[in-house]
Amino acid sequence: MTVYQWFVFFLIVQVIHFLGTWKLYVAAGRKNWEAAIPVYNAIVLMKIIGRPTWWTLLLFIPIINLIMFPVIWVETLRSFGKRSSLDTFLGIVTCGLYILYVNYTQELKYVTDRSLNPENKTADTVSSLLFAIIVATLVHTYLIQPYTIPSSSLEKSLLVGDFLFVSKMNYGARVPMTTVALPMVHDSIPFAKIKSYLSWPELPYFRFPGFEKIKNNDIVVFNWPRDTLFNMYIKADKRYDKPIDKKTNYVKRCVGIPGDSLQIKDGIVFINGKELLVPERAKPQYSYKLVLDGKTSIDFDYLFKDMNVTDGINYVSTQKDTVGITALTFANAARMKNVPGIINVIREIRKGPEDGIFPDFQDGKPSVTNNWSCDNFGPIYIPQAGKTVALNKETLPFYKIIINEYEGNKLEVVGNDIYINDQKATNYTFKQNYYWMMGDNRHNSLDARYFGYTPENHIVGKPVFIWMSWDTNGKGLGKIRWERLFTTVDGDGQPQSYFKLFLLALAAFFVGEYFWKKRKEKKA
Repeated sequence: MTVYQWFVFFLIVQVIHFLGTWKLYVAAGRKNWEAAIPVYNAIVLMKIIGRPTWWTLLLFIPIINLIMFPVIWVETLRSFGKRSSLDTFLGIVTCGLYILYVNYTQELKYVTDRSLNPENKTADTVSSLLFAIIVATLVHTYLIQPYTIPSSSLEKSLLVGDFLFVSKMNYGARVPMTTVALPMVHDSIPFAKIKSYLSWPELPYFRFPGFEKIKNNDIVVFNWPRDTLFNMYIKADKRYDKPIDKKTNYVKRCVGIPGDSLQIKDGIVFINGKELLVPERAKPQYSYKLVLDGKTSIDFDYLFKDMNVTDGINYVSTQKDTVGITALTFANAARMKNVPGIINVIREIRKGPEDGIFPDFQDGKPSVTNNWSCDNFGPIYIPQAGKTVALNKETLPFYKIIINEYEGNKLEVVGNDIYINDQKATNYTFKQNYYWMMGDNRHNSLDARYFGYTPENHIVGKPVFIWMSWDTNGKGLGKIRWERLFTTVDGDGQPQSYFKLFLLALAAFFVGEYFWKKRKEKKA
């Protein structure tokens, strides 16, 4: 929905609210016109039902308001003596329209001294649960979201089984565009594997100010721009267009930011003509071919465990004198050269043309990029908001999806002419920033080399903290990667665990609480 459509929708809701409640306002000693003024009517309603004024704010926070509206409907009914289970049920299932019925058909008697305390243990439990859900949803949606690393595309920096806290404040919290959805779940209901949201109505994109901008080499969580899965668990049998904030969450390293020129030469990323120097914690991995002497027995399982190689052997030649390794860092490749029985270690560099490389996937037509591959790619320009590029049949494949999908224009090509919104175009000015996201595991990552640019409105947040790391191949307590608990994702040097400090702080808290209670008992 556009801003104008939301404005009209908001006015319609206000009209319905006025028609359905003005007599209630009068019965509570207020003026009838107070039910007609947007926002102010909600503030007055909070006074009528005896709730704090700041509750009004919760009514205008997407997702949170879905929890608050039923609460307000029930509270309104109870403020006028409608306390039965049937009244509560009708108030909720009719989405508050039962209040309109009460407004015109019932004798209205305002309860001035209504108790706001729960009447029984069940009501108290429900009240506490609702409050907990509201707080958790607020934190999850606008502050910090838990996230699990599902794949090895950022292996060494982030491992499969790492449990992260992703900050939405660093780059600015994005207001949910999907307004009707279950709180604290993504695109599907766990176990049920059905959609957890309604595609309509949608809010326009809006992001609160952040306190930093995305930089080269930042690890970023974002919504996969080309996601067409039905949900996170079921592969699509056809194309599914999902709301932006319900597309599958991905995590990659941002190697290119708006305005950059990017090129990949033999697997090495160059930004604006200079090699991109990755931080110490980042350890790019490549596929290697190991040439063996064919005589010496090599314990690869021991080698992989010692070097913390997770992907292992990719292939063995028919002569068994060549072994392919999926993911080795430069350091581990150098170590392999010193292993008895290994004659040579050769980094595999993929030559083009490679099927599916960006921007080929856009229309499945023969490549405009000639012989590009995931290891030799570009140069390309990463679009920046407000910047203009020339448009022709050679450049259009790079920006086609940006123009007609990400930025919502009508795009047509007639012969050699390009039309945008029915106007002939020879250039295009970008409406938002774009980013280039890649995995450190260069030959085992579905990333920008295949799906292209990531729009700014797809950015979710910045991983900041690993609170748990679980190795499915371990045994017993060995499944927990203790050295990774309570480590930061970003920072200089190698990651260090703060788990021991956490345990000490936790112990100090409980000891302090124990002595505080003892001291309080003595005073009593």
